[in-house]
Amino acid sequence: MTTESAAAAARATVYGYPRQGGDRELKKAVEGYWKGRVTAAALRETAEELRRANWQRLAEDGIHEVPTGDFSYYDHVLDASVMVGAVPVRHREAVATDALDGYFAMARGTQDVAPLEMTKWFDTNYHYLVPELGPDTVFAADSTKQVRELGEALALGHDARPVLVGPVTYLLLAKPAPGVAADFEPLTLLDRLLPVYAEVLADLRAAGAHWVQLDEPALVQDRTPAELNAVARAYRDLGALTDRPRLLVASYFDRLGDALAVLAKTPVEGLAMDFTGPAAANLRDLAGVGGLPGRRLVAGVVDGRNVWINDLQQSLATLGTLLGLAGRVDVAASCSLLHVPLDLAAERDIDPQVGRWLAFARQKSAEIATLARGLARGTASIAAELAANRADLASRAGSAITHDPAVRARTSAVTEADARRELPYPQRAVAQRARLRLPLLPTTTIGSFPQTSQLRAARADLTAGHIDAAAYDKRIEAEIQEVIAFQEAAGIDVLVHGEPERNDMVQYFAERLTGCLATRHGWVQSYGTRYVRPPILAGDISRPEPMTVRWTTYAQSLTGRPVKGMLTGPVTMLAWSFVRDDQSLGETARQIALALRDEVNDLESAGSSVIQVDEPALRETLPLRAADRAGYLAWATGSFRLATGGVRPDTQIHTHMCYAEFGDIVRAIDDLDADVISLEAARSHMRVADELAAGYPREAGPGVYDIHSPRVPSGEEVAALLRKGLEAIPAERLWVNPDCGLKTRGWPEVRASLEHLVSAAAEVRATLPGTAG
Repeated sequence: MTTESAAAAARATVYGYPRQGGDRELKKAVEGYWKGRVTAAALRETAEELRRANWQRLAEDGIHEVPTGDFSYYDHVLDASVMVGAVPVRHREAVATDALDGYFAMARGTQDVAPLEMTKWFDTNYHYLVPELGPDTVFAADSTKQVRELGEALALGHDARPVLVGPVTYLLLAKPAPGVAADFEPLTLLDRLLPVYAEVLADLRAAGAHWVQLDEPALVQDRTPAELNAVARAYRDLGALTDRPRLLVASYFDRLGDALAVLAKTPVEGLAMDFTGPAAANLRDLAGVGGLPGRRLVAGVVDGRNVWINDLQQSLATLGTLLGLAGRVDVAASCSLLHVPLDLAAERDIDPQVGRWLAFARQKSAEIATLARGLARGTASIAAELAANRADLASRAGSAITHDPAVRARTSAVTEADARRELPYPQRAVAQRARLRLPLLPTTTIGSFPQTSQLRAARADLTAGHIDAAAYDKRIEAEIQEVIAFQEAAGIDVLVHGEPERNDMVQYFAERLTGCLATRHGWVQSYGTRYVRPPILAGDISRPEPMTVRWTTYAQSLTGRPVKGMLTGPVTMLAWSFVRDDQSLGETARQIALALRDEVNDLESAGSSVIQVDEPALRETLPLRAADRAGYLAWATGSFRLATGGVRPDTQIHTHMCYAEFGDIVRAIDDLDADVISLEAARSHMRVADELAAGYPREAGPGVYDIHSPRVPSGEEVAALLRKGLEAIPAERLWVNPDCGLKTRGWPEVRASLEHLVSAAAEVRATLPGTAG
C-alpha cells in the first residue's frame, strides 16, 4: 500500500473506554447486587445499557472501530481468568453454583474463602486480580462474555474489535497458586494456554470479528531471552491458525524495545503501539526494524493516561512519519481510556481558561477522530481545529496559573541538608521508644475509618448549602469522638482520628494546595467499584495554611495515647493526580514536598509525636524499564525526605504502602529514612516480611487484615500471620496493623476485625521471651 493510500485508509479507534457511566451507574448496580437490592437480571441490563451508551458516544465522537470485551463488572484480568478457565480450586464450587456470585467471590472473597490477590496494573493506579496458576492448572475456553459483547455491538451497527489480555502478558502477570512452589513459572504453561486462545479466536471469528486485539503490555518491560522466545512462539502459533480473525497485538505505557523486532517477525497482521512520553522511542525503533510493510499499525499518539489536550500538529508530524513505515496507519490513544474521566463537559466549576487545556475520554476520542481525518484528508480539512489547538496550547504556556515565582525560588534554594534527619535511625529509635513507651508488637491502623452514609450525606449537605460549616464541624467532631473511643476500648496502642473530614487521601490535600484543581465528576476506576477523582496539578504548588492540624489536635485532646498525624506523600500526590506535563516530575514533587514539610512541622509543633506520610505509589510509579529507575528513585525518595527531614529525632515518622511488589525496591524504602513502614501483606500471605528481612533495618508492620474484602479475619488467622511475620522480622521491630485504610469497610466488620487484631497481638506478645507473666 502506498503512503497516499495508507493515509486515505486512516481510521480512528480506541483500546478501551471508562466503564462506570456518567453517574457511576455500574458502581451503584454492582454494590446494589451485593446488598441484595438489585437482581442479577437488572445488573446485566445496566451493564448492557452502559456498553451501548459507550459505543454510541464513541461513534458520535468520530471513532470508526469500537472496542468490545473491555467492559468488566470488576476487572478485565479476572475476566481473562474466567475466559481461560483458570478458576482457583477454592472458588470452583461457588462458580459452578452461580457464575456471577462466584466471579465476585474471586474478586472480594467470602467469610470462608479468600479472594485472589490484588496488585497494581503496571505503573498505573488501577488494580488487577492476580491469576493463580500451578503445574496442575487445566485451561478451558469460555468465550461467552467476549462473543456476547461483540454480538451486541455488531447488532447496533458498529464496526467492532474484541480486546483480550494477550496470553504472554496473562502468564507473566500470574503467580504460583497457594501450595505451589514459589519458583514455579506460569510462563511454562504457554503451550497449554495457546490452544484455549485459539478456540476463543475461532469463536470470535464465527461471531463476526474481523480483527481481535491481544493486549501485551508486559512486553514494554525488560524481558529475558526466554520470555522473548515465548512471545515469538505464541504469535507464530496463533498467527499460523487458519480459523481466526486478523490479529492486532497491542502494547502501551512504554517502548517495546527488543520485543518489537520479535513481533515484527511474526505473522500477525498488525501492531498497536504507544508513541507518547517514553514510548516516543518506538518511532525510532520501528524504523530500525524496517517498519511494518503491508501490515496495520495503530498509532497511539494521544496520551490516554493524562488529561491535557493533545498537540495536534506534533501528533500529525509523528503520524506523517509513520505513514512510510506501515501498510496502513490508524489513529488511537496511547492506551485504554479507562485511566481518564469520562467527559469534561460534566464539569461546571473548572475555570473556563483551564478547561481549554483539558481533555477527558470524550474529548480525547474527538482528538483521535480529528487526527485521523487530518491524516486521511490533509491538514486543510482540520484547519480550524489546528488553529484552536495552537491557541489553547499557547494559553496554557503563558498563563500565570502555571508559574509562581515564590514557589520556584523556594525549590531552587533546597539543599541536601534539608532532606536529612538530625540523627541516624538507630539513635532516633531509642529516643522514640523512650517517648512513646509502646509494648512489643504495637497495634495501630493505617488512617481512615469507615465513611458512613451519614458522614457522606453531611458532606453533600455542606456542599449543597443545606447545613453551614459549624454544623458540619460538629458532625466531624462527633465522628472523631466515636473513632477515638472505639480504639481506646479495643486496646489499640497508636490511634488515628479516622479522617472523617476527608473525601479522598489525595483530593483532600489538593483542594487545600495552590496549583491543584478538583473535579466533581472526574471519576476513574481504581479497583472493582472503587472510583476516585484524581486532582489536576495545573500550576506551581504551595500550602497557604495548615490542612490537618485542627482535627489531629482535636483527636489528641480526647486521649492520652499517641494519635498519628496523617498526610499523603509527594510521590503519591503525583501518581494519583493528573500531573502537569510541562515540567519534570521531580520538580513538581519538590514543590509538594515543601508544602508537606510545612504541615509536618506544624503537626509536630502542635504536639504530634507520630506522623504518617503515606507513599503507596512509590512502587507503582517505578519506571517499567530498569534503566530509567535510578533517576526516578533519587527524586522520589529525596522528596519524601524533604517533606519529613525537619522533625525532632524523637518524633516517629511512619509511611505506608499497599498492593504492589516491594522486593525490588527494599533499598529505596530504606532510603526514605522513615522510622516505621506498614505494607500490604494479608492477601500475599506475609511474603513481604521475607522481602523486608533481606535488607530493611527499621520497624515494619506487614498487614494482617485484608481490608479490600468483606471477610472478618479470626483471631487465630491474624495470630498465624503474626507468627509468620516474626519468622522474618524481630519482635522489637514488628508492628500489627491492617493492610490499608478502613474507609471502604462497614463499622460492624471493622469493629470485629480490629478486636481480633488486638487480641491476636496480645496472644502472640504473651509468648515472646520476657513478656510472659
